[in-house]
Amino acid sequence: MKHLIRTILLVAAICLAGKIIAAEPIVLHSPNGKLQMTFSLSEKGEPTYILQYKGKTVIRPSHLGLELKNAHNLQQDFVIKKTTASSFDETWQPVWGETRNIRNHYNEMFVELYQQSQERGLNIRFRLYDDGLGFRYEFPLSKNLNYFVIKEEHSQFAMSGDNTAWWIPGDYDTQEYNYTESKLSEIRQKLPTAYDNNASQTLAGPTCVQTSLQMKTPDGIYINLHEAALVDYSCMHLNLDDKNMIFESFLTPDARGDKGYLQAPCKSPWRTIIVSDDARDMLSSNLILNLNDPCKLKDTSWIHPVKYAGVWWEMINGMSQWSYTWDLPSVKLDSIDYTKVKTHGKHGANNANVRKYIDFAAENGLDQVLVEGWNIGWEDWFGQEKDYVFDFTTPYPDFDIKALNEYAHSKGVKLLMHHETSGSVRNYERHMEAAYNLMNKYGYDAVKSGYVGNILPRGEHHYGQWMVNHYLYAVQEAAKHHIMVNAHEAVRPTGLCRTYPNLIGNEAARGTEYEAGASNHVNHTTILPFTRLQGGPMDYTPGIFEMDMSKMNPNNHAHVNSTLARQLALYVTMYSPLQMAADLVENYRKHMDAFQFIKDVAVDWDDSRYLEAEPGQYITVARKAKNSANWFVGCTTGENGHTSHLKLNFLDKGKKYIATIYADAKNANYRTNPQAYVISKKTVNSNTVLKLKAVPGGGYAISIKPAN
Repeated sequence: MKHLIRTILLVAAICLAGKIIAAEPIVLHSPNGKLQMTFSLSEKGEPTYILQYKGKTVIRPSHLGLELKNAHNLQQDFVIKKTTASSFDETWQPVWGETRNIRNHYNEMFVELYQQSQERGLNIRFRLYDDGLGFRYEFPLSKNLNYFVIKEEHSQFAMSGDNTAWWIPGDYDTQEYNYTESKLSEIRQKLPTAYDNNASQTLAGPTCVQTSLQMKTPDGIYINLHEAALVDYSCMHLNLDDKNMIFESFLTPDARGDKGYLQAPCKSPWRTIIVSDDARDMLSSNLILNLNDPCKLKDTSWIHPVKYAGVWWEMINGMSQWSYTWDLPSVKLDSIDYTKVKTHGKHGANNANVRKYIDFAAENGLDQVLVEGWNIGWEDWFGQEKDYVFDFTTPYPDFDIKALNEYAHSKGVKLLMHHETSGSVRNYERHMEAAYNLMNKYGYDAVKSGYVGNILPRGEHHYGQWMVNHYLYAVQEAAKHHIMVNAHEAVRPTGLCRTYPNLIGNEAARGTEYEAGASNHVNHTTILPFTRLQGGPMDYTPGIFEMDMSKMNPNNHAHVNSTLARQLALYVTMYSPLQMAADLVENYRKHMDAFQFIKDVAVDWDDSRYLEAEPGQYITVARKAKNSANWFVGCTTGENGHTSHLKLNFLDKGKKYIATIYADAKNANYRTNPQAYVISKKTVNSNTVLKLKAVPGGGYAISIKPAN
């Protein structure tokens, strides 16, 4: 409170003789005092901020503002009209999450600016937490600021030096890239080789990268840049001035090159800066969730975590097909009778195959079974930029939607719906109500949606304002039908799962599917929790037990860059309330002793402890299952492997537990011997220290249950 009082006194000092001037910088401290944000106006009247951590500058003087189309810019000529300071402290409970309780504690500065030459205002709201800063623009309605078009947002993040960064190229249509680790000064040189081909991609610039961007300063301070509460606005990239080490916001354009259409009163998303000298704090931060609005759904009783299997991996690795026939080079849904078409015999979503997965799910306590390729139209779905590509309601002849759902429900299992839009967004919205009604009719309560390919209307991008609004519309409409959404190829999450907790999963990054082809870097899963997962959970689809694709498809010579033990660990390190057992039933049946961990591991948590972390090297996490005394631990490593001296002091004192450890064998090798693992059991307590070695590309998983 004393820091807040000091801020208020400084605010009062800027008002002299009734005239508002920026005589002194205005200082805001975090509740624990370790972070300090200083706001001021430059001589040109430019809004400017500085951020310090424990006395060290992490963000040098950085300007704020927006460039408007066909209008005077909101960047300079400002005076401070009024500044209001406040503090807030609450504890809230997410519907699902990494912890049962989340504290939302910050000090706030609300700065009301006035642009005298244009007779209009611009407000900036700053919230300073113990773990970082959030700020956003708020546009009050005035006769000179009502409807306006953003040409570019110019929010700066001036770095204090040539930081190490973990980044992917700026792209308006995909995040599905491996991460590059480099100095900021090397981004321009390395970016041309940092991307590979994707179904839809539009590179943003020679030094442009995507958020969430993870960095580490030469003196060991970790910095993460991202955004929160992305609503009715274009997704932000970061463009680097590599001569001066200044990042600046770079919004996704629309088909006409404009960056956003706004109507006052309105606001931008939050721009977020998470800061700590301990990498574990980056992973445990709730800053982005806290900057989102509280839940807007009155009834959330129907929302629940999901552990699922699916008819999916066999299509990804080429064993079977989404399509039904080779005999239709062009499909018009209203003119084809599929019962009269010869099948190619490789259709994965057939009755017998789906029943096999339902049986396996029922036997092993899995909640749902995803089935892709169940609906007509897959013969020419990709690459044609078709408008009317699917109807989302009509199954192929060999998929009996009524009988299969009845069979699943009789086994205590549900089917998980799949809606691939092929980027044809108008078509999806055209059929959305009927598609959701069909799900209600047959008892589906979750859908995996997809947006593969270029967006229709043509010229729009996956991450532009138009599509950002569509993704939220789909989630809001699904909530009316009590349906949970797992969106793939959608915009990266920004914490909206707090406001709409039926958004239980997203892809928005390079997931396991790439392991069946181009492969993911060995260190990929040691970076994603620092980057992609900052904004929300990821449907990474772990659990691959057979790493050699040629054993399932002789024409596929890809190899998964992971040991089997690490695949188990990912259920803990890659947080999501939606977790898939992604491999084939046949591959699991060969290793049911290891599959036991997938059966046991929870997907919703009372507590989470990040025990060890270094981006690109290793992550070790312990989580306590919701409403349970059981703990689960996971460790994933990069190219150097890792040895843990694991303290179990998070366990209740005075109690004994049985720890089942799934670890890399001594001779395990992610390329040549990935299925070498050892399972052991030990009696442990809160004083136990376990020495565990994870090989390169490896890891370990531990199930810890009370001894009684």
